[in-house]
Amino acid sequence: MKADGRIRVMEIIARMNVGGPATQVMGLSERLNPEEFDHRLYTGHVGAAEGDHLDLKGSAVRVHLIPGLGRSIRPSSDYLALIRLMSAMREFRPHIVHTRTAKAGALGRVAACLSDVGSARVHVFHGHLLNGYFSRPKRALYVQSERVLASMADRLVTVGSRVRDELLGAGIGRPEQYVVIAPGVRLGPVPDRGAARAALGIPPDAPVVAYVGRLTQVKRPDRFVDTAHAVLRRVPGCHFVVCGGGELHGQVERDIGPLRHAFHLLGWRKDVETVYAAADVVLLTSDNEGTPLTLIEAGMAGTPAVSTRVGSIAEIVRDGQTGLLAGTTAGELAEHVVRLLSDPALARRMGEAARQWTRASFTVERLVADTEALYRSLGTGHRDRLGTTRIMGGMNR
Repeated sequence: MKADGRIRVMEIIARMNVGGPATQVMGLSERLNPEEFDHRLYTGHVGAAEGDHLDLKGSAVRVHLIPGLGRSIRPSSDYLALIRLMSAMREFRPHIVHTRTAKAGALGRVAACLSDVGSARVHVFHGHLLNGYFSRPKRALYVQSERVLASMADRLVTVGSRVRDELLGAGIGRPEQYVVIAPGVRLGPVPDRGAARAALGIPPDAPVVAYVGRLTQVKRPDRFVDTAHAVLRRVPGCHFVVCGGGELHGQVERDIGPLRHAFHLLGWRKDVETVYAAADVVLLTSDNEGTPLTLIEAGMAGTPAVSTRVGSIAEIVRDGQTGLLAGTTAGELAEHVVRLLSDPALARRMGEAARQWTRASFTVERLVADTEALYRSLGTGHRDRLGTTRIMGGMNR
């Protein structure tokens, strides 16, 4: 292909399902400087039980589909996806191969090594799979695999410092490989509380607690339901809004049982700002997280959060200032929720502090600037394998 002087970036993600990684990818795809970067997105198909971020948001970003690159692990399909990625690399000849999510990170880095196009390799950990996903033997295999894959990367990006430290603690990568780039979010116009509740069919004066995210095991929607039951014993008129979908949707419907009247199961919605505006508290009950965008978005809407203290959540929610953090028991989570519901003045103060903190720290513009700086540090030298100078060094360490 004919070179045009831009840094060519091949971004690879397993699938663009609704969630933090897809939101970050779209923010970059839509806002990277096209005069400096030729950025192309390669991804697989979204599963039938998952929300498709591209469809939900009506995005016009061009996507290069790689069959077999989706969530499921099937050796034959994965091998074909690897071959297709290698072919795409040899055609595009990227200066940087930028991978996200575990499966795409593995296939993308191996393909970059085997295709021998001289690309710099960057992998992003939006969290990790060290806790809440695998049995002990499978966790050991995951750690060993990521140690090997880390040796194939020039840079390892994490969304928070705690995530970086936990990966280093597991022996994955070297300190000098890591760069922390926090997420960047842009929330749509936030409606007023009355309009939001009317749109969702929620009583105007009821206490409201919201859950926004995938209904999947690591997010522990069962713990959300248990917490809701504990809250209802003390705040009988409370309503609980669940915005999201996933393989545990049916289980949630069964768990709420006779308390179905207190729950609003919305499925996926593109106007999540309406959900945040309607809520008094946003509740996150996960066993494992990176830096969940739900809590950033809630903060931008001025809604305080109650969350388990896992991953890099403490880098988003300032405990006691913008929300309340707890252990992983429904009882402790319920105590915090009831505290905020019972003290509207405290909830308002925390919500306003959350608005100021998140809007200053987690903008898409900052995410784009940080990522462009990373690309420049790696891509400038690598351009020469196609005709200028060879790379002289990586990012300043």
